[in-house]
Amino acid sequence: MQGAVPAETLDHLDDVYCETDGYQRMKDRLRSHRVLVLCGEPGSGRTATALALLAEQTGRRVHRLDPRHGVDEITADALHEKSGHLLEHRPDDIRAEDGRRRARGERGEPAPRPPVRLSELHLDRFADLLRGVDGYAVVVLGNGDLADRLLRGRYGMYCAPPPAADVLHRHLRLLLRGAPEEATAEARALAVRADVVDALGLEELRPREAARLADHLAGHRRGSLTDEQLLAECASFVRAQARDWFAGADRPGTLPEALPLLNAAAFRIAVAVFDGSAYSIATEAAELLAWELAVTLDPEHPAGRRLFGTHAEHRPVLARSVLEDGELDLGRAKVPVRAVRFQGTALATAVLAEVWHGYHNVRGPVARWLRGLCDDPRPEVWVRASIAAGVLCSWDWIHGYHELVAPLAGTDDPVARMAAATALAEAARDPEVRPAVAATLKDWAASDDPQLRDTALLTHGYEYAAGGLRRSLDAVARVVREQEPTDFDVLVPASFSVTRLLASGDPEPVLRRMRRWLTDGRQNLANLVHLTVIRSLTTRTTYLWGLRDVPELDEHAARPLMVALLATRPDLAPVLGGLLRHSLVTARAGEAALDGLGSLLRRAAKDPTALDLVCGLLPLISVERRDRDRLRGLLNDLVRDRDRPLDKSAARRMWDAVAEGAHR
Repeated sequence: MQGAVPAETLDHLDDVYCETDGYQRMKDRLRSHRVLVLCGEPGSGRTATALALLAEQTGRRVHRLDPRHGVDEITADALHEKSGHLLEHRPDDIRAEDGRRRARGERGEPAPRPPVRLSELHLDRFADLLRGVDGYAVVVLGNGDLADRLLRGRYGMYCAPPPAADVLHRHLRLLLRGAPEEATAEARALAVRADVVDALGLEELRPREAARLADHLAGHRRGSLTDEQLLAECASFVRAQARDWFAGADRPGTLPEALPLLNAAAFRIAVAVFDGSAYSIATEAAELLAWELAVTLDPEHPAGRRLFGTHAEHRPVLARSVLEDGELDLGRAKVPVRAVRFQGTALATAVLAEVWHGYHNVRGPVARWLRGLCDDPRPEVWVRASIAAGVLCSWDWIHGYHELVAPLAGTDDPVARMAAATALAEAARDPEVRPAVAATLKDWAASDDPQLRDTALLTHGYEYAAGGLRRSLDAVARVVREQEPTDFDVLVPASFSVTRLLASGDPEPVLRRMRRWLTDGRQNLANLVHLTVIRSLTTRTTYLWGLRDVPELDEHAARPLMVALLATRPDLAPVLGGLLRHSLVTARAGEAALDGLGSLLRRAAKDPTALDLVCGLLPLISVERRDRDRLRGLLNDLVRDRDRPLDKSAARRMWDAVAEGAHR
């Protein structure tokens, strides 16, 4: 669209426009340079700000220039005397035009010209033309490499969205003109109602979205929208954002022209998978996905990586995300990280849904990318990738299972099998998919393939697949009972799953089942209990997180599970002590259990809170003289260790605690 901007458009702008931060500086730069380049995301108010600046500077004489042409193509004949000129620079149009020129060149027609570029030299020339007609111009530009360069120059300025609340208020005031005075206040109150905010799923609306929300709120106030319809309209905001991001992202279909948009699409998908994770992890994953997308689009010409592309300060804006200081839990310690996250809780799901449901040809590269990430040994990578794979499986089980889960489940790589188990458990959150997951696990549990059997056992460490904690324990016991008592290849994944269930927030039924297994009379089930007890002594709680939060254990994430349970469920201390004592007095498990207890005592000696809890446990496992002799021998060995002697004051407290066992 080109030509004069209608007066009614400018009149409407007067009613609803809110000045963005830095508006006065923009006005000063436009006045002094004649040209201003406003950079920002679509919907951020760039065009409205440009029109407001030009109307104010030229007495409301504003014209739109043909967006199909770049700044370097504008001539003096296209400009108007004493007027403002708006040019919305749209890279899609330029790439499409360049694609058509390439096609003409391949057909023997005139050779294509290079893609249109926007540089300071072009802007200097444009400014000279404008001085000749005493005019002004604002170029509207999207974020990206080009904007990044221009923002460092004389003409570029970032157009930050104005506060959404202010934009909403102005639009509501206009839409509800003539209504009672309290109507606007009631509509604004509705905008911050919890269910409306949850339906939107966005932290801060952009001006275009705020205007759209105002229209819905006004409709609700007038009675044309019910509560349900309003919430449905609000829920469509994130879907509309995702659709805008990916619509024609490979246009015009040739790799060099499509690569910038493919990189942006890959970054948005990577943030959806690693929302809240380290920026470095999300960025590296995005580069891997961009390569997969590029190879799929043009298999004969693999693309390299830009070394100095969009700066890290500007790239998150492409995905409506922000960088924040955060912490990464490594188990032994927490380290500071620069984390990236969406500015809205609903964006991650909306992005994955749009890609998975909307573009079938993208499924292949996304599946290959996620499988590769699931092979990464870093839990910060494979856990997030496997959860995303599980979500995709729940949306299309047939495709997701064969493309994502099955290739991982049968490998020799334990990380890949753990990723497959996590993906299956995540998919089983959906009640409609759960029967398919359960049937798969049943087949794998009975399989002669040890990799598939182990994956089934690991999956039952999450209670979703079996439909509950007790059913998960039943499934694990069923597999273990069918194996030889000394088959530790089965007991290792089985005990890990039982330990994980013990950390799931409801340990009491797990402990009851473990006591029942000890009295069952079958050695393989007793061995499962012993290994689980030993794991609880040596495994940090953070390594056992499942697919749901257990807030009460969070404070003890870096401590062994045994200590965490003693801290959060002191009523279970007698049961925990009894199980540990049983493992210590059992010949085939005693040595390993004693080593695990020694590890626990070493950690407790450096942790006052854990030391108090362990000193409360020791009397429970030193009931008989042989128990006390065993523990005193352990403490003597730890204190006399020439390489790592146990702190003597801590050892003295532990020694006294062992003596207390004689009085029980």
